[in-house]
Amino acid sequence: MKITVIGGGSTYTPELVNGFLARVESLPLKELWLMDIDPERLEIVGGFAQRMVKAKGEPFKVVLSTNQREAIAGASYVTTQLRVGMMPARRGDEYLGLRHGLIGQETTGVGGMAKALRTILVILSIARDIREAAPGALLANFTNPAGLVTEALNRYAADVPAVGVCNVGITAKMNILEELEQATGSHVESERAMLNTLGLNHLTWHRGFTIDGEEMWPVIFAAYLESLKQEAEPEWDVRTIETLGMIPNYYLQYFYYTDKKFEAQKKWPPSRAEEVMAIEKDLLREYADPALTEPPADLMKRGGAYYSTLATQLINSHYNDLGQVHVVNTRNNGAVKEWPADWVLELPAKVDKLGIHPLPAEPLPPACFGLISQVKMYELLTVEAAVHGDRNALYQALLAHPLGPSADKVQAVMDDMLETNKQWLPQFN
Repeated sequence: MKITVIGGGSTYTPELVNGFLARVESLPLKELWLMDIDPERLEIVGGFAQRMVKAKGEPFKVVLSTNQREAIAGASYVTTQLRVGMMPARRGDEYLGLRHGLIGQETTGVGGMAKALRTILVILSIARDIREAAPGALLANFTNPAGLVTEALNRYAADVPAVGVCNVGITAKMNILEELEQATGSHVESERAMLNTLGLNHLTWHRGFTIDGEEMWPVIFAAYLESLKQEAEPEWDVRTIETLGMIPNYYLQYFYYTDKKFEAQKKWPPSRAEEVMAIEKDLLREYADPALTEPPADLMKRGGAYYSTLATQLINSHYNDLGQVHVVNTRNNGAVKEWPADWVLELPAKVDKLGIHPLPAEPLPPACFGLISQVKMYELLTVEAAVHGDRNALYQALLAHPLGPSADKVQAVMDDMLETNKQWLPQFN
């Protein structure tokens, strides 16, 4: 088996390598290809990955490459964890929002839109290489904005098996299990539990939790609500949570508490991108140490908890036909029969050798669906803008986004976005 990681120079890569090392008995991995367009970074991260594998008896070979097509050829699985424009582009996304009095964030609002515009054609080129050089390989996309990118794959590379993956769902699941263990003193393996969540990527509401098929949500939700009431400054307004009967994922704070989040952004620098740039500088220095064979503790500062767990569990379930349930981004296909079948949603899905099968789910209430439908229209317009360099679609996407500018400022934001990202947006030039 050959597995390819596009964006192999990412500081996340050592965690992913550890995940594969932990599964050598169930995954017959022979070659792990790390591909990146930055040769210096690839040499540092890739060299560290090779030392990690060698220290464990070299159960598989780590191959470094700057050639995308060569890296993909013959692969069984391709994962994408790339960032077009790297961290300086993320910083640009954040300050783009700030300049115009809008939320500036990696995946949400105008920042997420700019990132999608830079990313979609690159991901579609990867899908094209899979189609031609590794037919049948599963593309697991971790690249943000994961749902929007998966929507583009669904629309323009539907013949390539693809799934969008995000760590928000598994992190919520593991946190709930940890809290249950603290409350009961009883440990439950994660495979026995299932989180019932629905929405779009970074726009989901958690509404159920089963252990061995038994619904635990009433107990979990009551305990969560009580903990909010005890906090001096709760992360959510108690009345909102009581009314919903669900726990929103963290990113919904940008929609529910926009003013508060923007006020926090006014305190930049440092923005999150600038914080991560400092963290990555330290990590890369540590990775370059020829004596280092285990990921350093500082990697946790980078974020992305349970990333390797989710990636390797998903591939393992697919390859070994386990039928495990994972929260992923995939085409609705009638799972939520009241919603359009061709929308990409984030929801629990069974993963087996035949593919990704979303589980039947009840629709969310109108208070949630109204926001979902508005953001989905923004996503569809952004896909068209990115694929075709369509400025009208881009204008309308900004107009449709609930975190976008007022109509009289759309043109100014759009012009700034295109100018700031000009070197990565040839389709608009």
